[in-house]
Amino acid sequence: MNAKLYVLGTAMTDMSRRDQTPEQMVLEVVDGALGDAGVDVDDLALVVVGNAGGGRLSDQGCIRGQAWLRKSSLGNVPIINVDNSCAGGVSALHVGSHAAVAEDRPVLVVGVEKMWTGDRRATLEAIEAGLPADYRADMHARLAERGNPAGSILMGLNAAWAEQLMIERGATIEQIAAAAVKARRHGSMNPLAQCQSPVTTEEVLSSPPVAGVLTRLMCSSFTDGAAAVVLGTKPAGSSQPLARIVGTIARSGCGNLDYHDRLAETARAAYEAFGLGPEDFDLVELHDATSAEELFALESLGIFGPGQAGPATLAGETAIGGRGITVNPSGGLVARGHPLGATGIAQVIELVAHLSARAGVRQVEGARLGLAVNTGGVVNGDAGYVGITAVAGAR
Repeated sequence: MNAKLYVLGTAMTDMSRRDQTPEQMVLEVVDGALGDAGVDVDDLALVVVGNAGGGRLSDQGCIRGQAWLRKSSLGNVPIINVDNSCAGGVSALHVGSHAAVAEDRPVLVVGVEKMWTGDRRATLEAIEAGLPADYRADMHARLAERGNPAGSILMGLNAAWAEQLMIERGATIEQIAAAAVKARRHGSMNPLAQCQSPVTTEEVLSSPPVAGVLTRLMCSSFTDGAAAVVLGTKPAGSSQPLARIVGTIARSGCGNLDYHDRLAETARAAYEAFGLGPEDFDLVELHDATSAEELFALESLGIFGPGQAGPATLAGETAIGGRGITVNPSGGLVARGHPLGATGIAQVIELVAHLSARAGVRQVEGARLGLAVNTGGVVNGDAGYVGITAVAGAR
């Protein structure tokens, strides 16, 4: 991606709500992002829509974007739908970024997810569709033998990774709890977060068990939400770009690497492509499906060395105002929420807010460069998709 690519406008729903349909959420963020960008519908080259569960949970297996946007003002702008499990948002962003450069016209990228339907089992099945069917069946059998009270393959896998982190890298339960406390404190500063109440370490540790060492307050939850960005190679009208996309990198796993080795391999490729290193970033929005995964991801991304993320988190170095890189100032998946198809876009919106000084009370002072990391699916222990995006200030 040699041409400069800018974020021209953003919008996101309140992720604490459960009363909106996918259509309502999408229309809200589309209007909001286009208005923020000052972009007219006639200027758009493409709309890319990310969603994971619409077929199972909203009775819309195909043409989701067209169905949910048919009452918008988009007219006959072409719509491409992306279904890539938890990484639908970053996948849509990757497609949209290349399209905006190729077309030299604005592209609207949207992610949406409706997860609260009243049927917990149906939502779990929609999430677990991000694993191959035979692997999914095998994992259910294996986890049942070990005991998996959450009934979720993904939480079972995360519990195993948490145990690995503790055994191989010396992480402690107090360090994992500290990541959860930080996430909830950041979420309490974010008016659009799903969870807006701070918690104590004691509350985290005493909350109901989910799987292994993981407790309820250490884990992300079902979330309804939508997010949208307008990308373009030039300002729209009198509007000024909010931030610049330095680059996007994507990798898909096929089972020949461990999940965290895939994350590390993709990070190395991203740093090389961007001409940057992990030490160059001021803030990172990463895929903390659990608080233990936050620590593991920080080390896999090379932001901390093995065994170093936990102590730094416990010491407050990764919190807003800490002396190190700020991790998930939005509250992350644990507190902002994890609406599968929208998460990757929401991460970038958070970075843009700080880089354009629009983050309010949670503003990371002096932020110049941010990293977003969104993953989706698990293929025989490997990451189904890893998408990494670097975002800089517009100037």
